[in-house]
Amino acid sequence: MTGPKLNERPGTRATLRGYHMSASKARVVLNLIRGEDITTAREILAGTNREAADVIGKVLASAVANAVTNDAMQADELFVSAAYADEGVTMKRFTPRARGRAGKIMKRSCHITVIVSRLDDERLETLRNARSAQAAVSRTRRVASSRRRADQQASLNKRETAAVEAAENEALEAEANANATAYDEAYETDTSEFDTVDTPVEDLETDVLETNETDGTGVAEASVDESPVDESPVDESPVEETPAEETPADEVPEEVVAEAPTDETATDDTTEETK
Repeated sequence: MTGPKLNERPGTRATLRGYHMSASKARVVLNLIRGEDITTAREILAGTNREAADVIGKVLASAVANAVTNDAMQADELFVSAAYADEGVTMKRFTPRARGRAGKIMKRSCHITVIVSRLDDERLETLRNARSAQAAVSRTRRVASSRRRADQQASLNKRETAAVEAAENEALEAEANANATAYDEAYETDTSEFDTVDTPVEDLETDVLETNETDGTGVAEASVDESPVDESPVDESPVEETPAEETPADEVPEEVVAEAPTDETATDDTTEETK
């Protein structure tokens, strides 16, 4: 006796009718997800590079939604119990060929059906254990990966910190060298100011006079005679003194006598001034 027909199998189904694709192309993808749980079936469809994979994924999502909404099932407890594709209406078209002949074009369609059912208890327990173990392994891998990244970041931070400290030390050393150089230059300048310089006396006198003029002390400018000094021998012979000619008192000129003021005129002038 044959088994139950596909349309009589128990479970929640979803059907897409009249999709413009041949049934053979859809069956290639349906064979991949048949008998798999919902999570695995979704992962397989996501990794399949075929046009039918997108369409079958939508049909599978519709079947799961029907099971959750209409039959009150849990989505993580379902599996693909049946998946098949039936041939639909075929549209016939023709294209001209050589010698007046016509070429036939068959535009095929299909009906895609996906049925989901609940897993039995034994298989469900096995699946849950496998998922928990897989989750633990994944968690361990994530922790190891995060620790590895943390160690790499820590080593990178250490190298960056060492580089920054080295740069700061170099800057401090350069600053210290610059300060020492500036101090040495300043010390040399201070000591050079106290060095004695032999300057001629004439230059010193000229400098003193110029400073007095700029200060406004009122000292007259001294003209320095830079003409050569006559060093010829001086005649030290005694000089003969000639007696001055004495004029007698009787011979005083009349003009002097006339101009000499008398005592009376002098007294009159003084009285006028007092008045």
